[in-house]
Amino acid sequence: MTAFTYFISDLHLSAERPDITECLEVFLSEQAHQADALYVLGDLFEYWIGDDDRSDFNEHIASIFKALADKGVPIYFIHGNRDFLIRQAFAKRAGMTLLDEQHVVDLYGTPTLIMHGDELCTLDVVYQKFRKKARGWWWPRMVLALPLSTRKKIAENGRKTSQKNQSKLTMDIMDVTPEEVVKAMREHRVLRMIHGHTHRPFIHQHQVDGKDAQRIVLGDWYDQGSVLKVSADSFELQTLIH
Repeated sequence: MTAFTYFISDLHLSAERPDITECLEVFLSEQAHQADALYVLGDLFEYWIGDDDRSDFNEHIASIFKALADKGVPIYFIHGNRDFLIRQAFAKRAGMTLLDEQHVVDLYGTPTLIMHGDELCTLDVVYQKFRKKARGWWWPRMVLALPLSTRKKIAENGRKTSQKNQSKLTMDIMDVTPEEVVKAMREHRVLRMIHGHTHRPFIHQHQVDGKDAQRIVLGDWYDQGSVLKVSADSFELQTLIH
């Protein structure tokens, strides 16, 4: 059997979308258990307000990932812009290993840079200012010190504000800045990148210092499940219907 690794992102799981959860459950039980590893590149949840939010839904999601990990499949997680407050407590319950926001993995001999991808969208100046604050040391501590009910209200209001702001942005602003892609590849000395965030699954070709490079973008799970399957000699964007 050919060895392969799976990548997913932008599932935006919530109790209000049981169809997405069901699609994930089928994927984890029927496909992912055969993989060498599973990488989750952010925005696993629609929003995350803290590891102490141990709702039945959140605990169920942790349990289905833990079941996969218990079968011997390593699961790695990189934070997205919706779930950057995930910490070690949840990761442990889900059997996940937290990675840095930009991480290079050796995929069958090819060094590959993986990330959520929101840091590449530098034309969205308003969001980048918030991102810098949210990834700092003081803001997460302040938010996590608030009562759980207050955090939930903040997250719901933030989601509504984000949707309103995005409706006013052009597609170019919400997409990655090409120069940032090349810059990241050059800094990490790679010719392949995998990310999510933009919800535009595609395989892009780039030039980095005169060399051919590839950027593979994962799709979201709102209407279908987007999965990347990588082996030693191929990579394939797949769609799971739900």
